[in-house]
Amino acid sequence: MFAFILRRLAQAVIVMVSVAFIAFMLFQYVGDPVVFLLGQDATPDQVRELRTELGLDRPFFVQFWHFLANAVQGEFGLSLRQGAKVSRLIAERFPATLELSMVAAVLALVVGIPMGVYAALRRGTFMSQVFMTVSLLGVSLPTFLIGILLILLFAVTLGWFPSFGRGDVTQLGWWSTGLLTPKGWHHITLPAITLAIFQLTLIMRLVRAEMLEVLRTDYIKFARARGLTNRAVHFGHALKNTLVPVMTITGLQLGGLIAFAIITETVFQWPGMGLLFIQAVTFADIPVMAAYLCLIALIFVVINLIVDLLYFAVDPRLRVEKAGGH
Repeated sequence: MFAFILRRLAQAVIVMVSVAFIAFMLFQYVGDPVVFLLGQDATPDQVRELRTELGLDRPFFVQFWHFLANAVQGEFGLSLRQGAKVSRLIAERFPATLELSMVAAVLALVVGIPMGVYAALRRGTFMSQVFMTVSLLGVSLPTFLIGILLILLFAVTLGWFPSFGRGDVTQLGWWSTGLLTPKGWHHITLPAITLAIFQLTLIMRLVRAEMLEVLRTDYIKFARARGLTNRAVHFGHALKNTLVPVMTITGLQLGGLIAFAIITETVFQWPGMGLLFIQAVTFADIPVMAAYLCLIALIFVVINLIVDLLYFAVDPRLRVEKAGGH
């Protein structure tokens, strides 16, 4: 187990260094930060002085080493658009994105798993066909269209939910949350549903396919032959083994929710990192883009590591293979 963790950590370090190098290359080939800071009318002396102050006159790998050392400390310099520290901007926006992603992930799991189980156990029934049709629509429709349709129906036509913003938030130290206020829940409902629909339908179809496969295995037949009830077979044996591969996909999808909440945050003007990144791309704010890229990579690496450890703990076959290999 310890060797397994060390290997995963070594792989994580390699991935993060590679992503940091890609982020650093943004500074080299996507515009000149000196021009952004001083403007087109700067004199050569001003340009030379600022390049020396920022360390841009140093050799390439020296600059990359300083960038890497600062990135480890969470420092990416100043935003070229807002003039504030990038770390502060990320800290202000990250709670909103994580909150939206977590609510969407819980919604996708709580609704998607039961729907997948029902569609597998009651395949061919009317409700099962309805679930499969809805899942096909959820996979096919683009996220921005789903968001616009929800806004049109529930915000404009019915007036049940607001169409933008985060609502009232509560400060818990440096962390801000809207989940402790009624208006916060009111505002997060439509964005969370929009973000969750694709993941929900994906989980539902995955659970259905895996459960149908598990129900055909020999040990399920032996369980039935022992006289176990359908409830014990379905939920004590089949569902437990179905959720092992689902857990891996779901963990990676959680990282995807955080990384690809950009469209949802833009449609609902949700004040998270996705909206910050879109604004950074529009104004070529390279430090913010680099910080966002590194943070998303770190989130994926951490989630992937946790999923690998859970998979190793849940699936006894992996432990047997490791023991046999040694």
